[in-house]
Amino acid sequence: MPEDVKKVRVTQIASALGRKPGQKGTLVGLGLNKIRATRDLTDTPSIRGMIRKVAHLIKVEELS
Repeated sequence: MPEDVKKVRVTQIASALGRKPGQKGTLVGLGLNKIRATRDLTDTPSIRGMIRKVAHLIKVEELS
């Protein structure tokens, strides 16, 4: 893997219960299904768009 690939750590901090179906689907697309679930993902424009859609349900950390 090239060293210049940026990664982000995404952690779910709120439940998807009672949210719109699109937000639930976005969490599943990010690989999150439970509170405190964490995934390390490649920082791409599509991932950033998904993060923006559910920003109120997750916490994002930049990895070096």
